[in-house]
Amino acid sequence: MKRYIITSIFLATCIFATHLCSAQGTAQTSNILDTIYANDTKNVALFFPEPIRQGITGSENFVFTYNREKEQYFGLLQAKPGEESNLLIVNRDGSIFSYIVRYKEKLVRLNYFIPTSNSIGNEKPKGKDSIQTETSEKSVDKRKYYYEKFSTYLLDRKQSIGRIKKRNEGIILSVENIVFDREELYFVIQIQNNSTLDYDLNFLKLSIETRQKGKRISLQRLYQEPIFKKNLPSKIAENETVRFVYVLPKFSLSNDRKTVLELNEKDGERNIELKISHRYINNPN
Repeated sequence: MKRYIITSIFLATCIFATHLCSAQGTAQTSNILDTIYANDTKNVALFFPEPIRQGITGSENFVFTYNREKEQYFGLLQAKPGEESNLLIVNRDGSIFSYIVRYKEKLVRLNYFIPTSNSIGNEKPKGKDSIQTETSEKSVDKRKYYYEKFSTYLLDRKQSIGRIKKRNEGIILSVENIVFDREELYFVIQIQNNSTLDYDLNFLKLSIETRQKGKRISLQRLYQEPIFKKNLPSKIAENETVRFVYVLPKFSLSNDRKTVLELNEKDGERNIELKISHRYINNPN
């Protein structure tokens, strides 16, 4: 069965490569420059998809006029009898168009509407670095899109990992769920304001606390920056409950470590520290 799957993949790859080579060959064949005819008694108008920034002819018996002060989408071509030449056009966006131009006494066509597909390239071609940057940005966008969708799914899903909560003067901080997916941990967090005052959020930090043993037991905290936050509020009104998600790279904890959520009120003292046992981190949903 495995051999059959491998063979099928190999055949599909070969077919794809054949089609790709065929397409490239067709594209190279179609790169022949079009010819535009003009004379000295009529104006031949060329309309481009972007305003013309520069227009150059290769011979003096061809004249291409366009508005040099205010960029416009069209230019006018005229010609005197003589040898054929070429016309090079650069649009405002850097797109390059190139044509063969010839004199013809009787013209059949006076207007040319040039599509973007006729461009032979751009004066600022994309290098490897820019392509890699774009690929990286697209990859980041895809990950953020996935985090967004999966976080929304978790918020809609009423699943609980256990009773993890703490309160202070009517403010209740709780972790409803911890879910492992792909390479990330998703913390579904809830803040409930049962007081008569609005709660202005200063920060909500997540850290790993390590208990260091020695002559004196000390605690050390290492803050973990979420790679994505979904629906984090800046204010929780009185009698309001908000739910949101923190996404962090996956991690596990030894017995002497805990995860700590620090909720801090702006211009207030209703602060909460909620400690989460390593058991919940190492055994997520």
